[in-house]
Parts: sequence; C-alpha cells; structure tokens
Amino acid sequence: MKGLSLRAKITLWFSAAMILVVLFTYVSVLSVSERILQKTVRDNLIETVENNFHEIRYFPDLSSVDFGQEAGHFLAFESGYLEVEDDFLNEVNLVYTALYRSDAALLYGKNPIPMATAGLKFADSRLQTVKADGMTYYVFDRKLTSKGLDGLWLRGVVSEEQGSVPMTAITRLSLILLPVIVLIACFGGYAIVKRMLRPIQKISETARQIGRDGDLKKRIALGPGNDELHRLADTFNETFEKLDAAFETERRFLSDASHELRTPMSVISAQCELSLEEERTPEEYREALGIIRRQSRRMSRMIGDMLEFTRLESGTERYPSEELDLSALVSSLSADMALIGEKGITLSCKVEEGLRFTGNRELLTRLLSNLIANAYRYGRPGGKILVNLKKEGEHILLSVADDGIGIPQEEQGKIFGRFYQVSSSRSGEGAGLGLSMVSEIARFHGGTVSVSSEPGVGSTFTVTF
Repeated sequence: MKGLSLRAKITLWFSAAMILVVLFTYVSVLSVSERILQKTVRDNLIETVENNFHEIRYFPDLSSVDFGQEAGHFLAFESGYLEVEDDFLNEVNLVYTALYRSDAALLYGKNPIPMATAGLKFADSRLQTVKADGMTYYVFDRKLTSKGLDGLWLRGVVSEEQGSVPMTAITRLSLILLPVIVLIACFGGYAIVKRMLRPIQKISETARQIGRDGDLKKRIALGPGNDELHRLADTFNETFEKLDAAFETERRFLSDASHELRTPMSVISAQCELSLEEERTPEEYREALGIIRRQSRRMSRMIGDMLEFTRLESGTERYPSEELDLSALVSSLSADMALIGEKGITLSCKVEEGLRFTGNRELLTRLLSNLIANAYRYGRPGGKILVNLKKEGEHILLSVADDGIGIPQEEQGKIFGRFYQVSSSRSGEGAGLGLSMVSEIARFHGGTVSVSSEPGVGSTFTVTF
C-alpha cells in the first residue's frame, strides 16, 4: 500500500467498501427474500384451503339438483351426496387439497405425501410441518361444520420448496447484477477520484515548478470554487505571496544598504588613504578623524534605521499594543522637542484633550519624532512648526506643519520611498528613511499618511488613524 498513489489507495478502499456493502446486501436480500417467500407459501396454502372450505356442499338427495346449473362433482356420502366444485379437483400453485373422513380415510382430492401425513392428527386452523424424502411440507387442516358435513376434514399440503423457484431466480439475478454494480461503481469511483485529485496534482506540479525555477511569482490557478482544495490553493498562493514579499524586502534591503553605505564608506576610505599617504599636521589628522567619525555615526544610524524599518515592514518583530492617551503623548513629546530650538525654529502644539488610541507607544513616538525632526531639518531659520492633534468624525488626525523650503509637486509622490531625498534639499544628515518609517508605522496602526506642500511656503504632513 505504501508504494501506491493516493488515487489508487482511495479507489481500493472504496472498492473494498463497495464489495462489503454488496455482500451484505446480497446476504440480506437472500435472507429477507427467503423469509418472505416462505411466508407467502404458507399464506397461499391457508388461503387455498379456506377458499375450498366453502366449495363443498351436502345434498340429502339429488332430486332438487339442477345438473345443468351445477358444475360440481357429486359423490355419495352417508345417506346423501357431496358436491365438490371443479376447481377443487385441481392443484393450485402446487397446493394440494384433499377431503378426508375423521378417521383419515381419503374421500376426494390429492395428497403428494399420503404416507407422511397418515399418522398426522387433524388440527383445525393450525399450520403443521412434516418431512418426507428429505423435504419439508406445510400441512393445514380445516374441519367442515356445515349441515351434513360433520366428521369431514379438508387437508391442504404444499412443499416448502415451492418458493425455491423464485428464490433461484433472485439468486441468479443477484449474482449477475451485483458484481456488475460493483464494477461500475469501482470504475466510476476511480474516475471521480481522478477528477477530485486533479487540483491536488496541479498544486503539486506548481509547487514543484516554483521549487525548481525559484519563481515565487507563479501562482496555483484552479479556477472558481470554494471547496477545501480551492481554499488550500488559496493558502498556498498567500504563502507564496508572503515569501515573495519577504525575499523582495530582503533584496531591496541589500540593494539599498549597499547603495547608501557606499558613500560614507568611500569618504572614510578616502580620508584614511589621504592621511596615510604622507605626514600630516595634527590639525589635518584631527579634521580627517572628525570626518571619519561623522561618517561612521551616519553609517551606524543608517544601519539601525534600516534594521528597524525592515523588522517593521516584514512583521518579524512583535510590537504590543495598549490603550494610550494620545493627547498626553503628543503634548509631552512636542514639549520635549520644542527645547531643541534648532535654527531658531519655534515649535508650538495644539492638541484636543482626551483622545485615546490603541497602539504601540514606542512606534507612535518614533512617528511623531521623525515628522518633527524632518520639519526642523527642512524648516527655514527663525521659522515655525505646528503640531496639531484633533478628531474628525471617526478619525483622529495628527499633523505637523512647517514654513520651510517645501517640496515640489513632482517629488511629493516619491518622498515616502526608502532612502529617497529631495535632491535640492539633501543635506547629507539623514538617510532618507524617516518618512518611510512614518508611512510604515501608520500602516502598522491601520492608518495613512499624506503630504500637502508648496515650494517656498512649507509642508504639512498628516497622519490619519
């Protein structure tokens, strides 16, 4: 069984079950049919005797008998005559009926086993059995009670094997039809199993192709349907999609990391080579080391941001959620970051009190910090930053507005991409991950982020929860 295909195993189990069902049905049919047929034989015997019970009449003399009207058979009995109907002369459905005296003397009719029933006492309206020549017979007696019929008995006899003829026909028919039914069911079951397992074969082939070619963009296409196999295919497709997204994230991370780290590494390498080429003054060495330290710090921040961003994007790290007083969080963080006072910029805060939100405190702090830091970085000297938190309908809106250099219209759709910086405003301080992190944190909390900006006027970033 281990070497057989799933299709063959199911077909074998189905065939075995069908054979057992057919055998059980065959035995049940024969058993029930046998009982029914024997009951029919006994009922037929009783019915025949009861019918003949009314076919015998006594006449004191024959002077009043119209022989033209009476079609029966007459025989002398006691001081008169007995009339027996012609039908009584014939056996009916192998049931033999005979007329006896109370002393068991046969007056009329037939008995196929006279010797076997010779010692059998008459028993009115009671069915008896007797064996003769290895065969069982049913015997049924009726005592005649009409006037002039005293001392007479009707005895009906029928063989138990009267039901053997139809039973033989039933057996023969069963032996022909039941195997045919089994064969049809087995072939039909094989065809149905083949059709049912076709989606599994398709799933297997697609998975094998993906494993062989490494093409995670390939999907299992089973067509419309909502059964278990279609749901299994959908689950595989979702898994492939997640794997593809994970590999794509890893590929982008490696590509972006190698690209972004190349510049500070080049600067560090160049400073090292220049410092080692010839003897330098202490001031020149100090300047070179300062450049190396700044670039290494930049690299360290960039690597930390990239790892944090990747963990958040791929969902590989859990960020527990809790119910927060968002108003208090925004007010506190804004007050802290107002102390920076970079470039003489003033930060003010307008917060609607009592707004509560379920989320991760660390990530929400990171989101607002990045937006405020971005406003400081690209704000104009002596300018203003406004942090605003309010509720509109079923949404909470958190916005950070500045009056800085602004963002050109054609750049606004790109600024949330990783490592992207508007070329005209690149300062070399950031890694271009701040707004990407804001977008991912908003998405993590089921929210969205948008920007409204005009060059030379300022920018407003709005997060909607």
